[in-house]
Amino acid sequence: MRIPGWDEDKLLECRNLTKTFGALRAVDDVSFALWKGEILGIIGPNGAGKTTLFNLITGELKPDKGRVLYRDRDLTALPPFRIVRAGIAKTSQILEPLKSLTVLENVLVAATHGGGLGLKKGRDRAWTVLERVHLTSAAFLPPSSLSVLHRRRLELARALATGARLLLLDENMAGLSASEVAETLDLLRTLNASGVSFILVEHVMQAVTGVCQRLVVLDLGKKITDGVPQDVMAHPKVLEAYLGDADLTDGKDPDAPSGGIS
Repeated sequence: MRIPGWDEDKLLECRNLTKTFGALRAVDDVSFALWKGEILGIIGPNGAGKTTLFNLITGELKPDKGRVLYRDRDLTALPPFRIVRAGIAKTSQILEPLKSLTVLENVLVAATHGGGLGLKKGRDRAWTVLERVHLTSAAFLPPSSLSVLHRRRLELARALATGARLLLLDENMAGLSASEVAETLDLLRTLNASGVSFILVEHVMQAVTGVCQRLVVLDLGKKITDGVPQDVMAHPKVLEAYLGDADLTDGKDPDAPSGGIS
């Protein structure tokens, strides 16, 4: 589905993606598209296949069937570092910054190794990104000194520093208070207005309804519907499979870090 009047440029297309782990079909023939400038939400209960889907897009997993196209280029067989260079970066729900480096150095590594920049240009980009996410005051501090909010921002900064124009945010608002979620949503809107597109995997309903222009719903690996939020939230299968799970309406993070497939 595409919302009429939006940019006609198709940025990402996933065609019939399927991934099995033994007898478990974690992603089952899932297809959807993302248009340039869109903020798309991927929602569903724990175990629906959301994180597995992200890992198929970024090359961390290879599909048993299906294709991933970005700007009409087939990325399916590429390794993760080449997919980053092509323009797609992902944040992780489990925060793992380089603990021996400062905040600035963490972002610099992303700019040089992820973005392919030299040291000088990489440092310039890293500083610019820290300004964009409001972390310059923490630039020379160790990541361990940061609050959860600022560690989430560091994760976002590292993805931005690669130069990617499509960011996949995996539970980027987990553990944040309602006011911190509102701050983060404002930041995402600002970044989106500058030309960055987003796909969010998120259980915080304030985020899902507050920033996503369209939703794709997964359950047991299958796509059960997609569309604008108000229509999706009223869909009978969504109410049954997703909103009926109490854990998904209170801002908690049932996927992390259980070690299971999500």
